[in-house]
Amino acid sequence: MSVDRVNARTLLAVVVVLSTAVLVVGYVDAERRSDAVTGSPEVEQAFRSGDRTPVVEPRDAITVVATDSNAFVTDENDGPRAQAELVAFAPDGRIYYYENRHTRYWDVDPVAGTNATVEFVYADHHSKDECGGETVCTENGIERVNLTTGERKRVYSRVTAGKHSTRWHDADRIDDERLLVADIEKDRVFVVNTTTELIEWEWDAQAAFDVDSGGPYPEDWTHLNDVEYVTIDGRETVMVSMRNHDQVVFVDVERGLRPEWTLGSDDDHGTLHEQHNPDYIPPERGGPALLVADSENGRVVEYQREDGDWVESWSWSDDRTNWPRDADRLPSGHTLVTDSNGDRVLELDEGGDVIWSASIGFPYEAERLGTGDESTSSESARRLDLERASADDGDSLMGRVLPTSVVNAIAYVFPRWIGVPEGVAAVGLLVAVPCWLLAEYRWSTRSISLHWPIRFER
Repeated sequence: MSVDRVNARTLLAVVVVLSTAVLVVGYVDAERRSDAVTGSPEVEQAFRSGDRTPVVEPRDAITVVATDSNAFVTDENDGPRAQAELVAFAPDGRIYYYENRHTRYWDVDPVAGTNATVEFVYADHHSKDECGGETVCTENGIERVNLTTGERKRVYSRVTAGKHSTRWHDADRIDDERLLVADIEKDRVFVVNTTTELIEWEWDAQAAFDVDSGGPYPEDWTHLNDVEYVTIDGRETVMVSMRNHDQVVFVDVERGLRPEWTLGSDDDHGTLHEQHNPDYIPPERGGPALLVADSENGRVVEYQREDGDWVESWSWSDDRTNWPRDADRLPSGHTLVTDSNGDRVLELDEGGDVIWSASIGFPYEAERLGTGDESTSSESARRLDLERASADDGDSLMGRVLPTSVVNAIAYVFPRWIGVPEGVAAVGLLVAVPCWLLAEYRWSTRSISLHWPIRFER
């Protein structure tokens, strides 16, 4: 046997053994130290049975979290299904409310004039048979639930074809009858009267943007994921997050796009990179300012309006931050952050220190009840004199080496317990094992040949 073959076998064996060890240790360690407070049958069973043992540290009000899902659980009746949840933590840290009846949960907002009632956006996937057509479909809707009594009410819903780029992510309450909806499927925003179910106003992104910009058209062009009804210079305006265009735009209800107010631009990833859930802070609270979950850049960032331009005024991240998709400034000056691929919701103080956190599988948005909708009762980072922070908690060496987009992709595609080291190990196995088998076949003195099962002789 040649020295080259021995060296090659040794190298491949080392790769296979080390990769397997990393995966096994990662899985066992994740099971051992798992501190997730949702996403398991045991949690749901405990809530249904009346167990009210605290699962997070106490806060001064109810914290509600809506979760997306790229994980699956097995249902005894329906088989595999996506696992997503709406969960609320009581001030004393126990689970105040829990449900997992929908395929996805997105935006969640407090209902004005109530203590514990919220409206949330959901998506339910349906099969071809259920949709009565050639493709799967999605029911997108807004529902209201009293977290104390469990009483619920349908507010509005519509069915769209397909699922991946048709799921509504946000709806903003304008008044008792009207909702502003972010319609990802049709790349538009619209105002609907929920009593008559008539659309009273709409803005189509094609009115201001070329289809060659942004993402692939028409499959996932704008990925329009957030809307907010605001007043700027006395004019009714709709703020729109166009994720695949890397920008937040402002649309005058009467006159259309206000380009001078746009934050970011297509592929300007130094400003924003596929952002989520921007919050507008008005002048009377130290703005105009925009607090944004700058998702693919792995940070939360705030921009202040100065002399007609947006200037970065505050940002925060730590080594665990992985695809944040929501950030709310609280009246206390603290910031509530939803870190989706980091599997956590956390509260930052004025200095950027984490003073509270809850480990939750793939959260999308969080609200602290009693503090207003999102950041409407808060002040800007500049007025609060918040300190910029980029903390190093030592959790992810690989996360500091690889680009954020690569880390996000690994976290999104693989099972939740696979981090960057486990992802690299899995790729190593996928490459090393086939290469080893192919090499052994070529080194072998035996050969494999195929013959027709019937031979004709003359």
